[in-house]
Amino acid sequence: MYRLVASSADGGAVLQRLDAAGTPADSPEEVSAQDFATAVRRIETAERPRWAWLRTAETYPALLAAGADVGRCHDLSLCAAILRNSARVTDYTPLDGITTDGVPTAPGSLPPSAVSQLQGSLFEPGPPPGPSPGHLRAELAAQLAAVGRSPARARLALLLAAESAGSLIATEIQHAGVPWDTGVHDALLRERLGPRPSNGARPALLEAKAAELRALLNAPQLNPDSPQELMRALHRAGIDARTTRAWELREFTHPAIGPLLEYRKMARLLSANGWAWLDAWVSDGRFRPEYVVGGVVTGRWSSRGGGAMQIPGDVRSAARALPGHRLIVADASQLEPRVLAALAGDEPMAAAARGRDLYAGIAEAGFGGDRAQAKVALLGAIYGATTGESGRLMPQLTRLYPRAVRFVEQAARDGERGLTVSTHLGRSTPAPSERWVRSQRTASADEQRRADALARDRGRFTRNFVVQGTAAEWAECWMAELRVRLRRIAQRGLTAELVYFLHDEVMVHAEDAAVAECAKAVEEAAGAAGRLLFPGAPVEFPLSVAVVESYDQAK
Repeated sequence: MYRLVASSADGGAVLQRLDAAGTPADSPEEVSAQDFATAVRRIETAERPRWAWLRTAETYPALLAAGADVGRCHDLSLCAAILRNSARVTDYTPLDGITTDGVPTAPGSLPPSAVSQLQGSLFEPGPPPGPSPGHLRAELAAQLAAVGRSPARARLALLLAAESAGSLIATEIQHAGVPWDTGVHDALLRERLGPRPSNGARPALLEAKAAELRALLNAPQLNPDSPQELMRALHRAGIDARTTRAWELREFTHPAIGPLLEYRKMARLLSANGWAWLDAWVSDGRFRPEYVVGGVVTGRWSSRGGGAMQIPGDVRSAARALPGHRLIVADASQLEPRVLAALAGDEPMAAAARGRDLYAGIAEAGFGGDRAQAKVALLGAIYGATTGESGRLMPQLTRLYPRAVRFVEQAARDGERGLTVSTHLGRSTPAPSERWVRSQRTASADEQRRADALARDRGRFTRNFVVQGTAAEWAECWMAELRVRLRRIAQRGLTAELVYFLHDEVMVHAEDAAVAECAKAVEEAAGAAGRLLFPGAPVEFPLSVAVVESYDQAK
């Protein structure tokens, strides 16, 4: 059963019960903005429906702020984006007004301090009303019918459910936030950079490093933050670098190189995670980034501020559990290679990874025990690095695991021909652009070389798409399964919060009494995700799990 949510003309909400096909099961109920959360709590308790709404990122934050969490939803915009491109769907086009970019339009990419000002009620006056209830009903019915007509209906249904669950999880993670000790963070900044400056000046230690660099380069007016000025100063000092990239600078022995690299490291800390970052993204002792579900074409999440997809090691010590609590940090070991083994049905590769490190198992099977070579060969197959060292090792990998290599090679050949490829559950690559198609219809030798290069680029993309996209599906199923288990623990009055996610890694914040149960839930959820996607497949998805006081202790 579904419960449709649409905005009403006066800023409230229209709620309506729908059957499994999206057909109205009773008359719509209109509630005011003030009563909306109360109505949701009442219906959630009585019916446990699957809520259907235009965008979770627009509707759910205010519900959470009002204490109304929900169990399931169907995000019409995210699902439309999947169905619009899926090669396993025919005769589906989103209705007018149903955007499929997957990017929330409100509250937007704002820091938590600004977001909180927008969450006083569900529908603030001002923005134009969204699609009507009838329009949303028709869109839901069209999506459900499209899935029902697909020969891959079961997988597509799982994909839409996982993506929608991901939208709930992303909102809940932002609402909960990573526990963040601003005192620890500030002390770290002071130690590395000096006291917090005023009026936008450089911190004292950073300015001292800049002065040292100016002296060594004999450039008293140098602004080391300007690439153009820096390049001119380097050349005047006899450092004939073509770029200011660290790997190239390290090739020179000039005494300024060390201080320059150190300056850039310090400047990067200031710009990426300095005091301005603390002010913008940490509130009430929590780091609250904004995730974008399906923000990458493969289905991976991205973020729209705060650097959620990469908390650098320099500041991880500030991600710290509250007193009487612990952080449970878990990441899936060698997720993408294991996904490839399951996708390809390559039992020898699955056996090489059973109960041990996958690369070590492959090395033992055919690379003379050299784990590094096994890793280079397998990642080369997945990411398309089939020249150089990877290319040299590819024949041996092919002899060992022909089905796995053939799977990614076929995806690459399909991409080179302009065909669409799909993940295990049915997310598909966009069709090649008209410009790409025109590039393949060439005549001259130079044009042909360019066309061949573009075709190979697309082949590398499609080769990785099927693996990375399926890994993203596994991760969403993992989190969805974990969410169910954590909600059961929390219903007993224990703190069990999913507070962070990064591709194949999750972080749970739990009180001491719930730590063991939460750690078990993380492990069980991973096993359940594997069975959901690949029932009966002999592939394991092991985790590395650490119970720590601060995030830096997990690595």
